[in-house]
Amino acid sequence: MIYRWWHRIIRKRTKPIPVDQAVLWKRRLSIAYGIFAWNAIGIVMYNVVKGKADWAHYYGIKSDEEHDMPPARAFANTLGIKNAKVYRISGFTKVDEYEIVDGEELRQKSEMSESELVEEN
Repeated sequence: MIYRWWHRIIRKRTKPIPVDQAVLWKRRLSIAYGIFAWNAIGIVMYNVVKGKADWAHYYGIKSDEEHDMPPARAFANTLGIKNAKVYRISGFTKVDEYEIVDGEELRQKSEMSESELVEEN
């Protein structure tokens, strides 16, 4: 819908160009886009290696307490959820399960002993 509207405006205000010139400029723009994207990926990887992956913590916007908080608790705090049940999943298996009550984690004691957990893994 918006495409047709935009297409009509562009067609009214511009004159047609030859196909070979359009192909040339399309090729030039795609090469420029590829170089730009490659450099952007390089900058991101460089920052991850240098320890700046969490830029908010690196530049002091996020405190150490917020940085150490698990993502589930951080999202619950952000959304204002006081009571939540959290399931950690890795692949197709449930790894961990706990509850957040009034902003604090409550973990249930597992029925399995630590030696059984080690044997399973």
